[in-house]
Amino acid sequence: MRPIWLMVPLLNTAQQILLKQSAVDAGRAGGAWLGDILSSHWFLAAIVAEIVCFAIWMSVLSELDLSKAFPLSAISYVLIMGVAWLAFGEPLPLLRLAGSLLILVGVWLIATASRPAG
Repeated sequence: MRPIWLMVPLLNTAQQILLKQSAVDAGRAGGAWLGDILSSHWFLAAIVAEIVCFAIWMSVLSELDLSKAFPLSAISYVLIMGVAWLAFGEPLPLLRLAGSLLILVGVWLIATASRPAG
């Protein structure tokens, strides 16, 4: 795995947090929410994060089987929950933490499944 590929879950996480912030700001603004979102600097930053992530993802897909590459994006679920807890005070109950651990174990199992034994 190339180190730059780790940017995929990080950029996915950044994009979701930026979209959340643009939605929160637009929610306070009243009825013109679409215009507020489209003119939001948070939304623009989310679009930039998505474009950069897309370029890196194309690089990942050009070198890996899809079934091996896709679990890389699943790490985003865990990162998003952690950052949402820190940034927005969203709840992080024990069951959600357990599910996150299962996701990480699953990603690790898929990533190591193709390695030769020994």
